[in-house]
Amino acid sequence: MPNWPPDPNKRPDNSANQPAPMSPPSQPSGQEWRLLENTLLASVVEQRRARRWSIFFKLLTFGYILLIFLTLGRSCSSSAPTGLDGVDTSKPHLAVVELQGVISSGDVANAYDVNDALTRAFVNSNSKAVALDINSPGGSPVQSDEIWQTMMDLRQEYPDKKLYAVIGDMGASGAYYVASAADEIYVNPSSLVGSIGVIMPSYNIEGLMDKVGVKDRTITAGEYKDILSLSRPLTPYEEKHVEKVLDNTHKHFINAVKEGRGDRLKNPEQNKLFSGLFWTGEQSIELGLADKKGSIASLEKQLELDNVINYSPTDPFQLFMDRFAVKLGAGIGSSVSLDGFLPQEEGNAKMR
Repeated sequence: MPNWPPDPNKRPDNSANQPAPMSPPSQPSGQEWRLLENTLLASVVEQRRARRWSIFFKLLTFGYILLIFLTLGRSCSSSAPTGLDGVDTSKPHLAVVELQGVISSGDVANAYDVNDALTRAFVNSNSKAVALDINSPGGSPVQSDEIWQTMMDLRQEYPDKKLYAVIGDMGASGAYYVASAADEIYVNPSSLVGSIGVIMPSYNIEGLMDKVGVKDRTITAGEYKDILSLSRPLTPYEEKHVEKVLDNTHKHFINAVKEGRGDRLKNPEQNKLFSGLFWTGEQSIELGLADKKGSIASLEKQLELDNVINYSPTDPFQLFMDRFAVKLGAGIGSSVSLDGFLPQEEGNAKMR
């Protein structure tokens, strides 16, 4: 039997119950390091592969969405009266081409689209007449002249098919430049017509810059490269030069109107027809700037045609893509330019 009670002078032996001391962890061997390295590399490769597949599926999704938009755009264009596929142009009709808004290469009213629509309208043997539906304040002299020239050429090529210009709210400046190429110009009594002139806006904010402490550090190569700078006034020589440029463009405008309207213009010098003034539709008839009161509807009735087909591009998706491409190109092109540091309105002469 064990000794009982225990001797208080002796400590119990607990060595059997004590855990064995832990040895320090051993360092991984070279083979273990290689295994760990391979595992990490495989994880990185897998992440890269997953990222690539993610990008691929995103591009695939975008492609499907783009395809859906293209399909919807084609279906819309096939049901719209554009004079293209899906519209019955086999019957006699009045062909209408729209000139709406500012005339500019970057807008809907640009020479390329308008000329293309006019050409298709004239080529179709079932279009008995062509009407240019105008509601525009004018715009680019170059774009206006290109449309004017196409209209004159088509009139000469198709002498038996009349070309009408129908002015709605406004047919001013570059828009009237275009209208003058028509066989006849129809207006509403309250339309605004004329404004045969050219303008190039320019401002001098030198005093304002001095007040707010802004200094102009523009660097140029070429004595007159900053001719329309906002930070200084024009010199007398520069002002005369700009006036000559505008006068030359104005001369082209006047010659085009005279060639298009001929003897129908009544006392152009006395009535100041080429001064930049504008008139109502009713007044413009009296001055020989227009011929009759009317609209697309009244012209249709006059020509005894029951069918009107619009040859202008009306595909909303196509118009969106065209505008997007133009804006994208303009944004890229603006980074490198020979136009100088000028506001957009200043560097371009406009017919107004």
